[in-house]
Amino acid sequence: GILHEDLRLLLETSMPAKKKKAVLGVADPKIGAAILEELGYQCQTGGVVAEIMRGIRLHFHALVKGLSAQSASKAQLGLGHSYSRAKVKFNVNRVDNMIIQSICLLDQLDKDINTFSMRVREWYGYHFPELIKIVPDNYTYCRLAKFISNRKELSEESLEGLEEIVMDSAKAQAILEASRSSMGMDISPLDLINIESFSNRVISLSEYRKGLQEYLRSKMNQVAPSLSALIGEVVGARLISHAGSLTNLAKYPASTVQILGAEKALFRALKTRGNTPKYGLIFHSTFIGRAAAKNKGRISRYLANKCTIASRIDCFSEVPTSVFGDKLREQVEERLAFYETGETPRKNLEVMKEAVVEASEVVAEVKRKLEKKEKKKKKREKKRLEALAAAAQEAENSLMEVEENDTEPKKKKRKRKWEQEAASEPEQNGLEEEEEEPLPKKKRKLTVEAAEEKEEKKKKKKKKKAKDSEED
Repeated sequence: GILHEDLRLLLETSMPAKKKKAVLGVADPKIGAAILEELGYQCQTGGVVAEIMRGIRLHFHALVKGLSAQSASKAQLGLGHSYSRAKVKFNVNRVDNMIIQSICLLDQLDKDINTFSMRVREWYGYHFPELIKIVPDNYTYCRLAKFISNRKELSEESLEGLEEIVMDSAKAQAILEASRSSMGMDISPLDLINIESFSNRVISLSEYRKGLQEYLRSKMNQVAPSLSALIGEVVGARLISHAGSLTNLAKYPASTVQILGAEKALFRALKTRGNTPKYGLIFHSTFIGRAAAKNKGRISRYLANKCTIASRIDCFSEVPTSVFGDKLREQVEERLAFYETGETPRKNLEVMKEAVVEASEVVAEVKRKLEKKEKKKKKREKKRLEALAAAAQEAENSLMEVEENDTEPKKKKRKRKWEQEAASEPEQNGLEEEEEEPLPKKKRKLTVEAAEEKEEKKKKKKKKKAKDSEED
C-alpha cells in the first residue's frame, strides 16, 4: 500500500497540486488505488489505458528525442535479460529446484522399479515359480534370481550366500528345499544370462534410489528443516513440488495446503455439490493414519495450519533451523492425545515463546561456527597470498643473481683479454730488447761449451747403442 518514493517524486514534479483533478491512466488497479490514497490523483484503469500503454511501448522510440528504434530494441532486450537473470539467480544453500527434481525422479523410479521387478518375477518364475511366494520383496527377489541362476546347481554350499541375501536361515533353507522339488521348466544358459543382466539393472536402480533418498533428506534438512521435522522429508518435498517452490507454498493459506494434491476431487465435489475432500498430499503423513476415522478431518486441518507456519518460517528466516518444526510436531502430538484422551494441550503462545528462545540460541551457535569458518578461510587465504608473494620474491632474487652471474664473467673476460694484451706487449718488447742487446764474452763462452758437451753426450749414446746391437 506504500507508494514507491521514485514514483511519488515523479508525480509530484510532473503534476503540481493544482492539477489534482486531472485523471491518470494506470495499467494496474492496485497502483491506481495507492496513488489515489497517497497523493489524491484520480486514476483510471481499463481497456483504453491498456491500448494506450501498448501504443506507447510500440512507438516509444518516436516519442523520445534522440532514441532510435534499434537502441530501443536493444534496451528492451537488455531489460528482458536482466529480468530473466534476476529470476534465475538463487542461493546455493537454499535451492528448492533440486528438491522438486529429486522427488519427481524418486516417484518415477518407484514406478519403474516396480514394473521391472514384476517383469523379473514373471520371467524367472517360469524356471523357479516357488521363489515368488517365499520372497515377497522385489529387491531381494532380484538379488536371489541373480545369485541362484540355475536352480539345479543350488546345493548346501550356497546356503551361506542365501542367508546373507535373505537375512533369515529358515527362509534360506526353504528356498533350498523348494529348488530340489520345483515344478519349473528347464531354461537355457542364454536365457539365464539375459535374466541375470536384467536383474542386475533392477538392483542398480534400487541402490541408486536409496542414494537419491539420502540426498533428498539432506537437501530438505538444508532448505526446509522445520517442514521436514514436522511432516517428514518425502511429504514435505511433495508439497514443495506441487506448489512449485517453497515461496509459493509459504504464500498459500492453510485451507489450500490442506487439499493440495486433491484438486480433481475438489472441483468434482463443487460441480456435483457433494462433500469436498478433507486432505490431499498431507494424507501420507503418519498423524492422519494414527488418528481415528472421526478425527481425520480435524487433525488434517490442524496439521495443514502447522505446515503453513513451518513453511513460512523456513522460507523467510535467515538461518533456518529445525527447532520450530520439532515444537510444531509436539503440538500436533498433543492435539492427537487431546482427541483420544481429552488431555488439554499447551497454548500456541507458550510453545512459540519456548521455540523462539531455543532457536535464538541455535542461530547464535550457527553464526559463531560460520564466523570461525570465515576466519579460518581468511587465514588460509592470507597464508596462501604470503606464500605466493614469497615465491615471487625468491623468483625475482634468483633472476637477479642469474643476471649478475651472466654479466660478471663478461667483464672478467674483457679484463683478462685486456690484461693478456697488456702482458704480451711487454714480453714482446723484452724479447726484442734481448735480441737487440749483445751478450758479454764470459756468457758466450759458457753457452758454447754447454752446447759442445751436449753434442758429445749424444755421440757417445749412439756409439753404445751400435755396439750393443752388434754384440746381439
